[in-house]
Amino acid sequence: MSDTVETATAAPAAPPEKTSAPAGPLQRLRQPRAYLWLVGSVLLLAFPFYLDRFWLQAGLFAMAAAIGAIGINLLTGATGQLSMGHAFFLAVGAYSYCILAGESSTENGHSLTGLGLPTWLAAILAVLLAGVAGGVFSPIAGRLRGAYLGIATLALIFIGQHVLFNAGSLTGGFNGRPVPPLSLFGFTFDDTEVVVAAVPFQSSEKLWYVALLALLLSGLFARGVLRGRPGRALNAIRDHRIAAGVMGVPVARYRAGVFVLSSMYAGLAGVLLALVFQRTVPEYFGMILSLEYLAMIVIGGLGSVAGAVVGAAFVSLLPQVLTHYSDSLPLVSAPGTGGLAPGEASRYLYGAAVVAVVLFLPGGLTRLKKPGEKK
Repeated sequence: MSDTVETATAAPAAPPEKTSAPAGPLQRLRQPRAYLWLVGSVLLLAFPFYLDRFWLQAGLFAMAAAIGAIGINLLTGATGQLSMGHAFFLAVGAYSYCILAGESSTENGHSLTGLGLPTWLAAILAVLLAGVAGGVFSPIAGRLRGAYLGIATLALIFIGQHVLFNAGSLTGGFNGRPVPPLSLFGFTFDDTEVVVAAVPFQSSEKLWYVALLALLLSGLFARGVLRGRPGRALNAIRDHRIAAGVMGVPVARYRAGVFVLSSMYAGLAGVLLALVFQRTVPEYFGMILSLEYLAMIVIGGLGSVAGAVVGAAFVSLLPQVLTHYSDSLPLVSAPGTGGLAPGEASRYLYGAAVVAVVLFLPGGLTRLKKPGEKK
Protein backbone atom coordinates (compact mmCIF):
# COMPACT_ATOMS: atom_id res chain seq x y z
CA MET A 1 0.00 0.00 0.00
CA SER A 2 1.63 3.19 -1.08
CA ASP A 3 1.62 6.29 0.97
CA THR A 4 -0.34 9.12 -0.50
CA VAL A 5 0.44 12.67 0.29
CA GLU A 6 -2.64 14.85 0.47
CA THR A 7 -2.09 18.39 -0.53
CA ALA A 8 -4.50 20.82 1.00
CA THR A 9 -5.50 23.59 -1.25
CA ALA A 10 -5.78 26.80 0.66
CA ALA A 11 -9.01 28.63 0.29
CA PRO A 12 -8.71 32.00 -1.39
CA ALA A 13 -8.28 34.75 1.16
CA ALA A 14 -11.24 37.03 1.58
CA PRO A 15 -10.64 40.56 0.41
CA PRO A 16 -9.96 42.96 3.27
CA GLU A 17 -12.91 44.93 4.48
CA LYS A 18 -12.97 48.49 3.49
CA THR A 19 -12.54 50.72 6.49
CA SER A 20 -13.81 54.23 6.30
CA ALA A 21 -11.07 56.75 6.81
CA PRO A 22 -11.63 59.38 9.46
CA ALA A 23 -13.40 62.39 8.16
CA GLY A 24 -11.10 65.22 7.21
CA PRO A 25 -11.70 68.91 7.86
CA LEU A 26 -13.44 69.42 4.50
CA GLN A 27 -15.72 66.41 5.01
CA ARG A 28 -16.64 67.61 8.48
CA LEU A 29 -17.60 70.99 7.09
CA ARG A 30 -20.01 69.28 4.69
CA GLN A 31 -21.92 67.56 7.50
CA PRO A 32 -25.28 69.09 8.50
CA ARG A 33 -24.18 69.35 12.12
CA ALA A 34 -21.27 71.59 11.11
CA TYR A 35 -23.67 73.91 9.26
CA LEU A 36 -25.88 74.09 12.34
CA TRP A 37 -22.91 75.02 14.51
CA LEU A 38 -21.83 77.65 11.98
CA VAL A 39 -25.29 79.20 11.71
CA GLY A 40 -25.74 79.13 15.48
CA SER A 41 -22.37 80.83 16.04
CA VAL A 42 -23.14 83.57 13.55
CA LEU A 43 -26.54 84.20 15.15
CA LEU A 44 -25.08 84.39 18.65
CA LEU A 45 -22.49 86.89 17.51
CA ALA A 46 -25.07 88.98 15.65
CA PHE A 47 -27.78 89.07 18.34
CA PRO A 48 -26.52 92.26 20.07
CA PHE A 49 -26.97 94.14 16.80
CA TYR A 50 -30.63 93.19 16.36
CA LEU A 51 -32.24 92.24 19.69
CA ASP A 52 -33.55 94.74 22.20
CA ARG A 53 -32.40 95.01 25.79
CA PHE A 54 -35.05 92.65 27.18
CA TRP A 55 -34.02 89.69 25.05
CA LEU A 56 -30.33 90.39 25.52
CA GLN A 57 -30.74 90.33 29.29
CA ALA A 58 -32.75 87.12 29.03
CA GLY A 59 -29.94 85.59 26.98
CA LEU A 60 -27.37 86.77 29.52
CA PHE A 61 -29.35 85.15 32.34
CA ALA A 62 -29.48 81.94 30.29
CA MET A 63 -25.73 81.92 29.66
CA ALA A 64 -24.92 82.58 33.32
CA ALA A 65 -27.35 79.83 34.32
CA ALA A 66 -25.74 77.48 31.79
CA ILE A 67 -22.32 77.97 33.37
CA GLY A 68 -23.71 77.18 36.81
CA ALA A 69 -25.63 74.20 35.40
CA ILE A 70 -22.47 72.78 33.84
CA GLY A 71 -20.86 72.93 37.26
CA ILE A 72 -23.62 71.10 39.08
CA ASN A 73 -23.87 68.59 36.23
CA LEU A 74 -20.24 67.66 36.82
CA LEU A 75 -21.11 67.01 40.46
CA THR A 76 -24.58 65.48 40.25
CA GLY A 77 -24.82 64.18 36.70
CA ALA A 78 -21.30 62.81 36.22
CA THR A 79 -20.44 61.83 39.80
CA GLY A 80 -23.86 61.14 41.29
CA GLN A 81 -23.40 63.55 44.20
CA LEU A 82 -26.63 65.34 45.11
CA SER A 83 -26.09 68.99 46.00
CA MET A 84 -28.81 71.30 47.27
CA GLY A 85 -26.45 74.18 48.06
CA HIS A 86 -25.44 75.38 44.61
CA ALA A 87 -27.05 78.78 45.19
CA PHE A 88 -24.72 79.33 48.16
CA PHE A 89 -21.66 79.26 45.90
CA LEU A 90 -23.33 81.57 43.39
CA ALA A 91 -23.81 84.01 46.26
CA VAL A 92 -20.17 83.64 47.26
CA GLY A 93 -19.08 84.55 43.73
CA ALA A 94 -21.49 87.47 43.36
CA TYR A 95 -20.87 89.10 46.74
CA SER A 96 -17.12 88.44 46.70
CA TYR A 97 -16.92 90.37 43.44
CA CYS A 98 -18.89 93.27 44.93
CA ILE A 99 -16.72 93.42 48.05
CA LEU A 100 -13.42 93.08 46.20
CA ALA A 101 -14.23 95.48 43.36
CA GLY A 102 -16.46 97.98 45.20
CA GLU A 103 -15.45 101.04 47.13
CA SER A 104 -16.27 101.66 50.78
CA SER A 105 -19.43 103.76 51.02
CA THR A 106 -22.64 104.28 52.95
CA GLU A 107 -26.01 103.18 51.57
CA ASN A 108 -29.40 102.58 53.22
CA GLY A 109 -27.88 103.00 56.66
CA HIS A 110 -25.13 100.42 56.03
CA SER A 111 -21.46 101.26 55.85
CA LEU A 112 -20.45 99.06 52.93
CA THR A 113 -16.95 97.62 52.91
CA GLY A 114 -15.05 97.56 49.63
CA LEU A 115 -11.44 96.90 48.70
CA GLY A 116 -11.47 98.76 45.39
CA LEU A 117 -9.48 96.17 43.43
CA PRO A 118 -9.43 96.18 39.62
CA THR A 119 -12.67 94.60 38.52
CA TRP A 120 -11.06 91.96 36.30
CA LEU A 121 -8.89 90.86 39.23
CA ALA A 122 -11.91 90.91 41.55
CA ALA A 123 -13.81 88.64 39.16
CA ILE A 124 -10.97 86.09 39.11
CA LEU A 125 -10.56 86.21 42.89
CA ALA A 126 -14.33 85.82 43.37
CA VAL A 127 -14.28 82.58 41.36
CA LEU A 128 -11.29 81.36 43.37
CA LEU A 129 -13.01 82.26 46.66
CA ALA A 130 -16.03 80.22 45.59
CA GLY A 131 -13.63 77.34 44.99
CA VAL A 132 -12.09 77.90 48.43
CA ALA A 133 -15.58 77.78 49.98
CA GLY A 134 -16.14 74.51 48.16
CA GLY A 135 -12.76 73.28 49.37
CA VAL A 136 -13.72 73.99 52.98
CA PHE A 137 -16.82 71.83 52.51
CA SER A 138 -15.08 69.22 50.33
CA PRO A 139 -14.01 66.90 53.19
CA ILE A 140 -17.71 66.44 53.95
CA ALA A 141 -18.54 66.06 50.26
CA GLY A 142 -15.82 63.43 49.91
CA ARG A 143 -17.34 61.23 52.59
CA LEU A 144 -21.09 61.71 52.22
CA ARG A 145 -23.26 60.66 49.31
CA GLY A 146 -26.85 60.63 48.17
CA ALA A 147 -29.48 62.17 50.41
CA TYR A 148 -26.97 62.67 53.23
CA LEU A 149 -24.89 65.01 51.10
CA GLY A 150 -28.05 66.74 49.87
CA ILE A 151 -29.12 67.49 53.43
CA ALA A 152 -25.62 68.65 54.38
CA THR A 153 -25.44 71.02 51.42
CA LEU A 154 -28.94 72.27 52.18
CA ALA A 155 -27.52 73.61 55.45
CA LEU A 156 -25.28 75.90 53.35
CA ILE A 157 -28.37 77.67 52.05
CA PHE A 158 -29.62 78.51 55.54
CA ILE A 159 -26.17 79.61 56.67
CA GLY A 160 -25.73 81.72 53.56
CA GLN A 161 -29.11 83.39 53.88
CA HIS A 162 -28.45 84.27 57.51
CA VAL A 163 -25.09 85.84 56.64
CA LEU A 164 -26.43 87.71 53.60
CA PHE A 165 -29.28 89.30 55.55
CA ASN A 166 -27.31 90.15 58.69
CA ALA A 167 -23.77 91.02 57.57
CA GLY A 168 -24.86 94.48 56.45
CA SER A 169 -21.39 95.95 56.08
CA LEU A 170 -20.48 93.26 53.54
CA THR A 171 -23.74 92.44 51.79
CA GLY A 172 -25.88 95.55 52.30
CA GLY A 173 -28.55 93.56 54.14
CA PHE A 174 -32.01 93.04 52.69
CA ASN A 175 -31.58 95.68 49.95
CA GLY A 176 -28.27 94.26 48.75
CA ARG A 177 -25.45 96.35 47.33
CA PRO A 178 -24.60 97.78 43.90
CA VAL A 179 -22.32 95.90 41.54
CA PRO A 180 -19.31 97.72 40.08
CA PRO A 181 -19.21 97.42 36.27
CA LEU A 182 -16.53 95.22 34.81
CA SER A 183 -13.54 97.03 33.31
CA LEU A 184 -11.01 95.28 31.11
CA PHE A 185 -8.10 96.84 29.19
CA GLY A 186 -9.57 100.30 29.77
CA PHE A 187 -12.97 99.29 28.35
CA THR A 188 -15.86 99.50 30.83
CA PHE A 189 -18.90 97.25 30.44
CA ASP A 190 -21.46 99.75 31.72
CA ASP A 191 -24.38 101.70 30.26
CA THR A 192 -22.11 104.30 28.69
CA GLU A 193 -23.20 104.28 25.06
CA VAL A 194 -20.70 103.12 22.45
CA VAL A 195 -21.78 103.10 18.80
CA VAL A 196 -20.71 100.03 16.82
CA ALA A 197 -21.86 99.77 13.17
CA ALA A 198 -24.54 102.39 13.84
CA VAL A 199 -25.87 100.32 16.78
CA PRO A 200 -25.64 101.80 20.32
CA PHE A 201 -23.92 99.34 22.65
CA GLN A 202 -24.72 99.56 26.35
CA SER A 203 -24.05 97.16 29.21
CA SER A 204 -26.17 94.29 27.87
CA GLU A 205 -24.59 94.39 24.42
CA LYS A 206 -21.08 94.64 25.86
CA LEU A 207 -21.55 91.88 28.42
CA TRP A 208 -23.02 89.58 25.79
CA TYR A 209 -19.63 88.74 24.33
CA VAL A 210 -18.03 88.36 27.76
CA ALA A 211 -20.71 85.87 28.80
CA LEU A 212 -20.49 84.07 25.46
CA LEU A 213 -16.73 83.64 25.81
CA ALA A 214 -17.06 82.51 29.43
CA LEU A 215 -19.70 79.93 28.47
CA LEU A 216 -17.59 78.64 25.57
CA LEU A 217 -14.48 78.19 27.70
CA SER A 218 -16.46 76.66 30.56
CA GLY A 219 -18.16 74.19 28.24
CA LEU A 220 -14.95 73.18 26.50
CA PHE A 221 -13.15 72.63 29.80
CA ALA A 222 -15.99 70.56 31.24
CA ARG A 223 -16.20 68.54 28.03
CA GLY A 224 -12.50 67.81 28.24
CA VAL A 225 -12.88 66.69 31.84
CA LEU A 226 -15.79 64.39 31.05
CA ARG A 227 -14.14 62.83 27.99
CA GLY A 228 -10.77 62.32 29.64
CA ARG A 229 -9.51 60.11 32.41
CA PRO A 230 -11.12 62.19 35.20
CA GLY A 231 -14.51 61.82 33.52
CA ARG A 232 -14.19 58.06 33.35
CA ALA A 233 -13.25 57.99 37.02
CA LEU A 234 -16.22 60.19 37.95
CA ASN A 235 -18.61 57.96 36.00
CA ALA A 236 -17.16 54.89 37.67
CA ILE A 237 -17.77 56.47 41.08
CA ARG A 238 -21.34 57.27 40.08
CA ASP A 239 -22.09 53.78 38.72
CA HIS A 240 -20.38 51.71 41.40
CA ARG A 241 -18.40 53.38 44.15
CA ILE A 242 -16.91 50.20 45.64
CA ALA A 243 -15.82 48.83 42.26
CA ALA A 244 -14.20 52.16 41.41
CA GLY A 245 -12.22 52.02 44.66
CA VAL A 246 -11.11 48.47 43.92
CA MET A 247 -9.85 49.59 40.50
CA GLY A 248 -7.65 52.17 42.19
CA VAL A 249 -9.79 55.29 41.86
CA PRO A 250 -9.33 57.55 44.92
CA VAL A 251 -13.04 58.01 45.52
CA ALA A 252 -12.91 60.57 48.33
CA ARG A 253 -10.30 62.67 46.51
CA TYR A 254 -12.28 62.75 43.26
CA ARG A 255 -15.50 63.61 45.08
CA ALA A 256 -13.83 66.45 46.93
CA GLY A 257 -12.12 67.71 43.77
CA VAL A 258 -15.27 67.76 41.64
CA PHE A 259 -17.08 69.57 44.45
CA VAL A 260 -14.46 72.33 44.36
CA LEU A 261 -14.66 72.52 40.56
CA SER A 262 -18.46 72.71 40.69
CA SER A 263 -18.21 75.52 43.26
CA MET A 264 -15.91 77.51 40.97
CA TYR A 265 -18.38 77.16 38.10
CA ALA A 266 -21.09 78.44 40.42
CA GLY A 267 -18.86 81.34 41.48
CA LEU A 268 -18.33 82.36 37.84
CA ALA A 269 -22.08 82.16 37.22
CA GLY A 270 -22.64 84.34 40.30
CA VAL A 271 -20.24 86.99 39.03
CA LEU A 272 -22.00 87.12 35.65
CA LEU A 273 -25.43 87.30 37.27
CA ALA A 274 -24.27 90.17 39.46
CA LEU A 275 -22.93 92.06 36.45
CA VAL A 276 -26.21 91.58 34.58
CA PHE A 277 -28.46 92.47 37.54
CA GLN A 278 -26.19 95.38 38.52
CA ARG A 279 -27.31 94.77 42.11
CA THR A 280 -27.04 91.75 44.39
CA VAL A 281 -30.11 90.84 46.46
CA PRO A 282 -29.90 88.12 49.17
CA GLU A 283 -33.39 86.80 48.51
CA TYR A 284 -32.39 85.66 45.02
CA PHE A 285 -29.77 83.19 46.28
CA GLY A 286 -32.19 80.94 48.16
CA MET A 287 -33.30 77.35 47.99
CA ILE A 288 -35.55 78.02 44.97
CA LEU A 289 -32.46 78.80 42.91
CA SER A 290 -30.79 75.53 43.92
CA LEU A 291 -33.91 73.60 42.97
CA GLU A 292 -33.99 75.36 39.61
CA TYR A 293 -30.45 74.23 38.89
CA LEU A 294 -31.38 70.63 39.66
CA ALA A 295 -34.34 71.00 37.31
CA MET A 296 -32.01 72.31 34.59
CA ILE A 297 -29.76 69.28 34.55
CA VAL A 298 -32.63 66.80 34.82
CA ILE A 299 -34.53 68.38 31.92
CA GLY A 300 -31.48 68.84 29.74
CA GLY A 301 -29.68 65.59 30.52
CA LEU A 302 -27.53 64.39 33.41
CA GLY A 303 -23.79 64.16 32.82
CA SER A 304 -23.84 66.16 29.59
CA VAL A 305 -22.49 69.65 28.89
CA ALA A 306 -25.04 70.15 26.12
CA GLY A 307 -27.78 68.95 28.47
CA ALA A 308 -26.80 71.54 31.05
CA VAL A 309 -26.94 74.32 28.45
CA VAL A 310 -30.30 73.19 27.03
CA GLY A 311 -31.85 72.76 30.48
CA ALA A 312 -30.53 76.13 31.66
CA ALA A 313 -31.97 77.87 28.61
CA PHE A 314 -35.35 76.21 29.17
CA VAL A 315 -35.64 76.97 32.89
CA SER A 316 -34.19 80.49 32.80
CA LEU A 317 -35.91 81.73 29.64
CA LEU A 318 -39.36 80.35 30.43
CA PRO A 319 -40.30 82.95 33.11
CA GLN A 320 -38.86 85.73 30.94
CA VAL A 321 -40.98 84.69 27.95
CA LEU A 322 -44.11 84.31 30.08
CA THR A 323 -43.55 87.74 31.60
CA HIS A 324 -43.05 89.34 28.20
CA TYR A 325 -46.18 87.79 26.70
CA SER A 326 -48.36 87.71 29.83
CA ASP A 327 -50.97 90.00 28.23
CA SER A 328 -51.66 87.57 25.37
CA LEU A 329 -51.32 84.22 27.17
CA PRO A 330 -54.32 82.55 28.81
CA LEU A 331 -54.29 81.97 32.59
CA VAL A 332 -51.17 84.14 32.96
CA SER A 333 -51.33 87.73 34.18
CA ALA A 334 -48.77 90.43 34.78
CA PRO A 335 -47.06 90.38 38.20
CA GLY A 336 -49.09 92.11 40.91
CA THR A 337 -52.45 91.88 39.15
CA GLY A 338 -53.82 89.05 41.29
CA GLY A 339 -53.75 86.22 38.74
CA LEU A 340 -51.21 83.51 38.09
CA ALA A 341 -47.86 85.30 37.92
CA PRO A 342 -45.39 84.35 35.17
CA GLY A 343 -42.86 83.14 37.72
CA GLU A 344 -45.39 80.77 39.28
CA ALA A 345 -46.59 79.57 35.89
CA SER A 346 -43.03 78.86 34.81
CA ARG A 347 -42.42 76.76 37.92
CA TYR A 348 -45.53 74.72 37.19
CA LEU A 349 -44.38 74.18 33.61
CA TYR A 350 -40.81 73.13 34.25
CA GLY A 351 -41.98 71.08 37.23
CA ALA A 352 -44.22 69.19 34.83
CA ALA A 353 -41.29 68.98 32.42
CA VAL A 354 -39.15 67.35 35.13
CA VAL A 355 -41.85 64.73 35.77
CA ALA A 356 -42.28 64.08 32.04
CA VAL A 357 -38.54 63.72 31.49
CA VAL A 358 -38.12 61.35 34.43
CA LEU A 359 -41.01 59.16 33.25
CA PHE A 360 -40.61 59.16 29.47
CA LEU A 361 -37.12 60.49 28.67
CA PRO A 362 -34.69 59.61 31.47
CA GLY A 363 -31.71 60.82 29.46
CA GLY A 364 -33.06 64.36 29.11
CA LEU A 365 -33.80 66.45 26.04
CA THR A 366 -30.34 65.95 24.58
CA ARG A 367 -30.90 62.17 24.49
CA LEU A 368 -33.70 62.43 21.95
CA LYS A 369 -33.06 60.00 19.12
CA LYS A 370 -33.05 61.08 15.51
CA PRO A 371 -35.69 59.57 13.21
CA GLY A 372 -34.60 56.08 12.12
CA GLU A 373 -31.86 55.86 14.75
CA LYS A 374 -31.83 52.71 16.86
CA LYS A 375 -32.17 53.13 20.57
